[in-house]
Amino acid sequence: MTHWLSRTELCIGSDALMKLRSSNVLVVGLGGVGAFAAEMICRAGIGAMAIVDGDTVHITNRNRQLPALVSTEGKSKARVMGDRLIDINPELKLTVIEEYIKDERMIEILEEKFDYVVDAIDTLAPKVFLIYHSINMKMPVVSSMGAGGKFDPTKISIADISETTDCTLARILRKRLHRLGVREGFKAVYSPEVIDKTKVKEVAGEKNKASIVGTVSYMPAAFGIACASVVIREIAGIEI
Repeated sequence: MTHWLSRTELCIGSDALMKLRSSNVLVVGLGGVGAFAAEMICRAGIGAMAIVDGDTVHITNRNRQLPALVSTEGKSKARVMGDRLIDINPELKLTVIEEYIKDERMIEILEEKFDYVVDAIDTLAPKVFLIYHSINMKMPVVSSMGAGGKFDPTKISIADISETTDCTLARILRKRLHRLGVREGFKAVYSPEVIDKTKVKEVAGEKNKASIVGTVSYMPAAFGIACASVVIREIAGIEI
């Protein structure tokens, strides 16, 4: 009987597939970007994962987020994605964390020592500290910048954070990390595409958000897939 990963093995080779099967990846944030990153990493044959998100599915998520369906509204994003990943690979060693992580809890989770960390967090402060602590603990990181307000997936780039250009979130992130002594050393997925300011709306009363940005269905997915490609290729030893 053909194994479900036989086409992956044909593409990357048995040694690379074995590296994936023996690796453990952390994905933090399971919205438009992170859920797609988690699923693509799972489908590539990763052996173990931890997924983290404290949010529940909202009706407005349905235009772009993988766990968002009519049937899942109000449910935990982490739990919905956990069930989905196990349905893809029942042998996956999966840890589901239904929390907004910060401070000591973040360090506690990272102490498991992951082979790669995917940062798909929307909120700046925990994003900064996840990257900072991951780097301090010698774990490679790929971090997604903003996909909102953008339309052209061919403009998505992957570069060291120090080499990112024309991206507001990357600029702010660099500034915050510079204060902590981090100037380089992790991959960023970003796009220099200019955002039309009319696509941004200030909001009050939203948890962890001062504004929302209009987003089209495919852009967060494309960012998430780019993040997954970094993790898969680096673990498998495929040149980037």
